[in-house]
Amino acid sequence: MDIRLHNTFSRKTEVFKPLIPSAVGMYHCGPTVYDFAHIGNLRSYVFADIVRRVFEYNGYTVNQVINITDVGHLSSDADEGEDKMTKALKRDGKPLTLESMHEVGAFYTERFIEDLKSLNIELPQNFPRASEHIPEDLEIIEKLITQDIAYTTSDGIYFDTSKFPEYGKLGNIQTDKQQEGNRIAINPEKRNPSDFALWKFDSKLGWDTSWGKGFPGWHLECSAMSRKYLGQPFDIHTGGIDHIPTHHNNEIAQSESAFGLPLANFWLHNEFILQNGGKMAKSAGEYLTLKSLAHEVVSPLAYRYWLLTAHYRSPMNFTLEAVHAAQTALIRLITNIRDLPTGGAIATSYRDRFQTAVNDDLDTPQGIALLWELLKDKNLSDADKRATTEDFDRIFGLNLASLSPIEELPVPAEVQALADAREEARKEKDWGKADALRKEIEARGFEVMDTTEGIKVREKE
Repeated sequence: MDIRLHNTFSRKTEVFKPLIPSAVGMYHCGPTVYDFAHIGNLRSYVFADIVRRVFEYNGYTVNQVINITDVGHLSSDADEGEDKMTKALKRDGKPLTLESMHEVGAFYTERFIEDLKSLNIELPQNFPRASEHIPEDLEIIEKLITQDIAYTTSDGIYFDTSKFPEYGKLGNIQTDKQQEGNRIAINPEKRNPSDFALWKFDSKLGWDTSWGKGFPGWHLECSAMSRKYLGQPFDIHTGGIDHIPTHHNNEIAQSESAFGLPLANFWLHNEFILQNGGKMAKSAGEYLTLKSLAHEVVSPLAYRYWLLTAHYRSPMNFTLEAVHAAQTALIRLITNIRDLPTGGAIATSYRDRFQTAVNDDLDTPQGIALLWELLKDKNLSDADKRATTEDFDRIFGLNLASLSPIEELPVPAEVQALADAREEARKEKDWGKADALRKEIEARGFEVMDTTEGIKVREKE
């Protein structure tokens, strides 16, 4: 069965054709590890995980790369401002050394990987660090200088976009209509407003080169790492829609100029998570992490479920009410299947409809709707319902087969406190108080269970 994907490059939904039969290479722009990832960032990686799972569901072998930017990403995408990792060192009171930068990067990389695991995202085969691929960066710069496509200014080495006539072709960006100051650096030494840094000089911190000490450009790092681990061209490149105008067009320009080949065949982009009417962003100072959600009694898998209820190319407006509703739906879903017997067969009619949905540009909302339809179908045996649900969950990644989320979904602190007080009353044999506390717990929509492993609290069915 064909897989159809919306290719940002062609602005059309196309049938996917792999470079190598039954194999796919994917590159996903990873985080700049100067701080915790927020839930808007994490949508990109849930999306990337769904892409991977759909290919694996269809029998493909996947080679997946998520890079780690631990150097070189300036505070503005337009090559202006301070390096974000340097800002992190100053924020944390650490010395301005590459060793300290590595330490900070390693810390936030581990936090990022913990977030991926919490969201049940399959880890990629490769997690390349930008700081470990400086030679690959320099190779590209050398090629561009030799071809007279790069030039030197007082603050760095820049790519001359006038030497790449197709600049802006991803997303049909009209560079002649762009203005300096709007994601374009105001720099009198640049030949063209859209020119971008390949290398930024820094006499105090960075790597020594024949051109001068400094850092690679953020855009250059992705070109270097994707080529090393996937070759050029490779099959699929993903990212958020904010990467289209600058970052991804810069990757295309430098990679195709240096090597004379396309960078990637398919470009896929997910929409934003909106908060208070705007894009969730660290620069705005207001953003939520998975830890923030835990404080609001929302589990990572409930957040994942919420993301699956909308198409990846649709913006989502984050509210706690919406995500709490998704969590309630997830609990109800698990409750419906947890006691179903094993040993059934996958319902072919449902599987075919499900595969058609997810193969049609990753239509997970339709897949979720089919799952609920399946569970209500009185013509299917309970065992077949469970087998088919487990098959669907190969895409959803909600751990439905293990049934563990029902125990892992968080319980409000006040309800947990009532349960703890009830347990103390039972130990003191104050049965009246214990019973009153149980009723109070139930009045709040939860139930408490006494098991051999201790008390467990969960939302009522």
